[in-house]
Parts: sequence; C-alpha cells; structure tokens
Amino acid sequence: MLWSLVKVVLFVAFIAALTFGADFLLANDTGLRLSAAGWELTLGPMQMLILAMLAALVFWIVIKVVGLLIATLRFMNGDETAISRYFDRNRERKGYQALSEGYMALASGEGRLALIRAQRAQKYLAQPELTTLLTAQAAEAAGDTTRATEAYKSLLQTEATRFVGIRGLMHQKLAAGDTQTALKLAEHAFALKPKHSETQDVLLKLQSESAQWKDARKTLAAQHKSGALPKDVYRRRDAILALQEAKGVLDDSQSIESREAAIEANKLSPDLVPAAAMAARALIEKGDKKSATRILRKAWEALAHPELAEAFAEIEPEETPAARIKRFKPLTDMRVGDVETRLLLTELHIAAEDFPTARRVLGNLPIENPTQRALALMAAIERGQGAEDSVVRAWLTKAVNAPRGAQWCCDKCQAIHGRWQPICDNCGSFDALSWREPAPSMSKSPMGSSLLPLIVNPPKPVPTAPEIEPETVDLAAVARAGLL
Repeated sequence: MLWSLVKVVLFVAFIAALTFGADFLLANDTGLRLSAAGWELTLGPMQMLILAMLAALVFWIVIKVVGLLIATLRFMNGDETAISRYFDRNRERKGYQALSEGYMALASGEGRLALIRAQRAQKYLAQPELTTLLTAQAAEAAGDTTRATEAYKSLLQTEATRFVGIRGLMHQKLAAGDTQTALKLAEHAFALKPKHSETQDVLLKLQSESAQWKDARKTLAAQHKSGALPKDVYRRRDAILALQEAKGVLDDSQSIESREAAIEANKLSPDLVPAAAMAARALIEKGDKKSATRILRKAWEALAHPELAEAFAEIEPEETPAARIKRFKPLTDMRVGDVETRLLLTELHIAAEDFPTARRVLGNLPIENPTQRALALMAAIERGQGAEDSVVRAWLTKAVNAPRGAQWCCDKCQAIHGRWQPICDNCGSFDALSWREPAPSMSKSPMGSSLLPLIVNPPKPVPTAPEIEPETVDLAAVARAGLL
C-alpha cells in the first residue's frame, strides 16, 4: 500500500515537472544558436525539445542496427542461429508477457481474457507445453469444453506433458458423468505416476464404485506404500475392500472362497462390524461355532451393535430364551450400561416373559433416550404386565414418530443409511460411515411406522398409530424383533 502511494506521488510530480518545463520554455524567448562553417542556426525552446526527441529516436535506431550488424558478423563466423535469435528475442519477450498476463487473468477468473492471452502467447512462443496448458485451462474457465479437450489431447503427443493431458481429460469425463472412460484414463495416469495422490484417490473411488475390489486393493496398497495412508487406516480400508470382495464371492455361491475372504477381512480389522458378522456366519456355516463366538465377542468389545447380536443368536438358533440369556451373559457383561447392551438384555428378558427384569434393565431409556426401539420395547413390557390399553397405545404412538437411535451415518454429509456400505450414496465418500446418533435435524425416521412390524403381528397390515390396538401386540414377535 505504501509503495503504491509513493508511485502515485512520483507520477504526479513527474507530470507537474513536465508541465512546468513546457510552460517555462514557451515563456522564454531565448533559444539555442548554432554556427559552423559559415552556417548559423537558431532554435527556439520547442524546436530544441523536438530535436532532442529526434536524437533519442536516432540513438535507439543506431543501437538496433548495431545489434543487427553484430548478429550478422556472428552468423558469418559460423553461428547459424545468431540472426534468428536476434529477431526471436523480441517475439519471446512479447510471448512471455502474454503468457504472464494469461495466467494472471486465469487466476482472476477471467477465462475469456486468459484464452485471448494464451492464443497470443502461442503465436510468439515455441513452447507448447506452456501455451497449450494455458489454453486448456483458460478454455475450461471460459466454458469452451471443445477447445479444452483439443488442447489436452495435443498434450498427449509428448512424454513430458502426457500425464497432464490425461489428468485434464479424466477430470472432464468425471464432470460429464462418463465414469467408465474416466476410470480408463485414471488407470493410464496411475501407470505414469503411481505416487500421485490425487490420481490414487480418483482411481480408488472409481474402482470402488464399479465394484472392482481386487484392483481397488492394489491401488490402496500403492497409497500406503507411497506414504499417503497411515498403517491403521490402510488396514481398515483394506478390510473394507476385502469385505466387499467377500460379498461378491458370496453372490457367486462360491462358499469356500467367501468364507476365506470374510475371515481375512475380519483379521484385517476386527472392529469392523459387517466383516465380523460375515466372518462369524461363514464359520457357523462351516460348523466352527467356537471361532464364530470368539470373533463376535471381540467385535462386541469394540462396538456393541445389533448386527453382532443377531449373528451371535444364529450360533444356537434353537435354544430356549433362558439358555439364550445365559449364553449372552459374557457378551453383555463386556459393555455394562451401554444403550445397546440394555436394549439387548431387555429384548432377551421379554422373550423369556420376565417382564419385571426387562423393565428394570430398560430403566429410564424411554424417557432419557426415547428412540423407536426403546419405546416399542416399553410398550411390549406394559402389555406383558397387563397395563391398560390406553397406556400401551400411548407408548406405541410415541414410537411412531420417535428418532430411530444410532444408525450408520456419513461423517462427511451426515446422510443416514439403512445398512453399512463402503461408499456413501449421497456424497460418494469412501469409508465415511460410522455407527452413531445422527444429527438432530436428520434423526427422525423417514417412515415413522418402520418399527411397528417388529411389535405388531407381521401378517397384519400396520395401521397408523391412533388405530393400533394393544391386543395386537405379540410377545413372540418381540422376541424375533431385529436380532432375536
């Protein structure tokens, strides 16, 4: 700011000095008298000024001519490019000036002006790696995708600029929604620069979206090898990809491979709930109930989750409610006081028709944390203890519009998902889902009655909350609710 003020002051002072000098010369009658060899020349003030300007012009021309003569002498002495360099020097100056102005205009968001400067720079400079890149970026900023595509394709011709051209075309295809072509371009870019972090991220995302899990794991390994991912993050994400690979194998009905892949995913990240549940079910199918129990207990120790309890119940599907409570005790003792543990124990005791114990375990959850599941269990307890119909109906009415509690939520966009998945459907983030209470503005269920089929007899249609009669509550259905 201070330097700008100084420049303004100096400019104003210079203009004032010129004005004063011109006025002085015009007001002064004296002049310059030159005499030589009998000739005499008298010059007035303005004539002297004009003569000085002409002398400066002649001096500039003499300098240029001398420079040309020197270049000619060098050419005659064997320097074949001396004359061409002499004439190109001015062109380069104009070209670099246009290039500089083009990048400044691009940084300022003036796409059209940047494109004009890029064309001027391309005219004067013989450096396509600079001018073509500026043309491509300026065309994109100006919205001229056709010219930008042509510029990026021209960058593919030389090895030094091939990666830049492929990257530019890849981003164009991504913007246009052509993910298949973008995936192929990302693979080419990755082959040229395996350690480029942006290319790694784009390739991993596209491979995951197209269910190329094996290739995605290779890309993830390259990320870890280049130092872009810490070891713990790499192991978890590798487990996620291994889990998705296991699901794909399972869909093809290749049971042996699916079991091995699921168990591998669980070993990579024991706290990953879907991997633990899938590995446990694979072991149950194999007949190894002891290993399945160990896997689920370890996962439950990290995070109490309904899917783990559901898989734990599948280990002994024919056991009595009392035996199930006893078998679940080592699991529930790990995280005493957790909301999920209390809800699980409540469901177990309801299934055993031990309603006083179920009420004691549930405690104040329907008041302190009134989720659909807690309120529905409270309605079942009241019905089992013979409460008035109006009391049961009141709890069911509250359950219809209550929050659903902990769910799979995206940490980036806060979107809610019914089941865990590696990529958020809303924002496309990888490994961004966590099991937690959603944001208050998103915690309401989009379908308020989604929990009622767990309490009301499934074969009957579910009416709206005011029409639900307490007599329709089936305790056996509660025992089967969700995971039991």
